[in-house]
Amino acid sequence: MGLIDISEAGYTYSDGCSALKNINLSIEKGERVAILGPNGAGKSTLFQLFNGLLQATSGSVTVQGLSVCKEHLPEIRSKIGMVFQDPDDQLFNSTVRQEIAYGLMNMRISGKALDEAIAWALRVVDMQEYSAKSPHNLSGGEKKRVALASVLAMRPEVLVLDEPTAALDPRGVSNLISLLNSINRDQGITLIFATHDVDIVPLLADKVYLLSKGEIVLGGSTAEVFKDKEVIRKIDLRLPRVAHLAELLARDGILNMDALPLTIGQAKNLFQTR
Repeated sequence: MGLIDISEAGYTYSDGCSALKNINLSIEKGERVAILGPNGAGKSTLFQLFNGLLQATSGSVTVQGLSVCKEHLPEIRSKIGMVFQDPDDQLFNSTVRQEIAYGLMNMRISGKALDEAIAWALRVVDMQEYSAKSPHNLSGGEKKRVALASVLAMRPEVLVLDEPTAALDPRGVSNLISLLNSINRDQGITLIFATHDVDIVPLLADKVYLLSKGEIVLGGSTAEVFKDKEVIRKIDLRLPRVAHLAELLARDGILNMDALPLTIGQAKNLFQTR
């Protein structure tokens, strides 16, 4: 049994639109999992099944063996923290401190324990100096960090992130990837994220599921999934740019390789051995 198990799950909206069909996946504690697909593939709908924002209309969804149903929602939502694509949808308090305190106070945490939890969350995302600032006056990357801190403060076992690098500049993307990897490594928190930005996937995921038109068409390790170039292109995605360059060089006889590099680091190692 995995940390999260989904078996033959589907979801149909009230207007009859089928958003998900026959979804099967298993996520283990500590994994970094990417749900990769084009816009409209069903990624956001799938994420809402994890903590009961939506209830599967067929099949089953369990978290640590608990069925995602009304009876178990308080316990499940304490385990799974959701970070939305647009932090402005998540931030609504006057100060960063109040933002992080909000969820904790709803959990009846107060006094010294509250102060310590806020300080810890700010330290993890390196925002200690922003406690008294308004979250609405921060940059996009800073807002992402505050949104993360507000979820981390409640000590979830799983972080679910919808398009985590959306609207960030290149430095912001790099900083966020480093932060998320450190949260996974140092805090033991399982990461699940949805994206259509294939370039970040090899830097942030051990396992990948490809989602297209509401169905999982491929799943496996990052290397296994990106090896299947035909499936990736069939669902209107692409290889990471480094891999595409290596593919072109191999086609032209300039490089000979057993597997395409997926990151700049892997490409550097490949070139150094030539």
